[in-house]
Amino acid sequence: MLKRLFGGLKKTRDSLVVGMRKLLGSDTLDDATLDQMEELLYTADLGPAAADLMDALRKARAAGEVTEPAQVEPFLRDQIVDMLGDDVADTPVGSGPRVVLVVGVNGSGKTTTIAKLAQLLKREGRSVMLAACDTFRAAAVEQLGVWADRLEVRIVKRETGADPSGLAFDAADAAQREDIDVLLVDTAGRLHTATNLMAELVKIGRVISKRIPGAPHEVLLVLDGTTGQNAIAQAREFKQAVAVTGLVVTKLDGTAKGGAVVSIRRQLDLPVRFIGLGEGADDLERFAPAAFVEALFDG
Repeated sequence: MLKRLFGGLKKTRDSLVVGMRKLLGSDTLDDATLDQMEELLYTADLGPAAADLMDALRKARAAGEVTEPAQVEPFLRDQIVDMLGDDVADTPVGSGPRVVLVVGVNGSGKTTTIAKLAQLLKREGRSVMLAACDTFRAAAVEQLGVWADRLEVRIVKRETGADPSGLAFDAADAAQREDIDVLLVDTAGRLHTATNLMAELVKIGRVISKRIPGAPHEVLLVLDGTTGQNAIAQAREFKQAVAVTGLVVTKLDGTAKGGAVVSIRRQLDLPVRFIGLGEGADDLERFAPAAFVEALFDG
């Protein structure tokens, strides 16, 4: 996992850490150096988290806890790990199907993420079923169907235009009957401002719960990591409409803005469950804060 993380975060590491080490190559830790450090943190799209980190660093310097440039990086590493928290995705086995509803805007990588998540769960020994509830786009159903064939997992799908809630109920029923460990429910990509489509998400969740009490057990919001701070507004609207329980941040391998993961976690108070680091079926990882920070800094 660390090897994939290391490769996926290369652009962010080159932008942030390499610049930081050049900046901290001097013998003094003065105000000018700290100001330049703050600029670097914003460049990596840490957003408001950058200000929080620098406030903590300046207080530590004033208190005599950080007095030399060499102490800055270890201090920031510890601070970022604390900001990211220690949440882990919870997908227990043995108590009936665990239902994961996956939501997000168009273009966030939602459908591909579902396929990657199915692959990850299979690697962990879980049985998986897919529900193709993005019935508005034939291409979405076809794409998920191709992935299901490739990964050899069961998929429940209907014709274009079918009722997503009815399909979700049928999938929940099938998952229950077939003793599936995890049911992954794809939903139509939508703008966070589309009130009617947001209401549909709520309905899907309500209908599933009639077949499997307590479902959906997880509502994962997929965010495009390349959009950086712009993902925050989307996430806030989704969070208001549906009970989002965790985040998946995708496409981190294609951006120097990987620091947005820290900002997203801090501003939304939602755990990052998974991160996407490439296009392959295996390029999704459970998010581990300590490993993420290690891969970000160790270069």
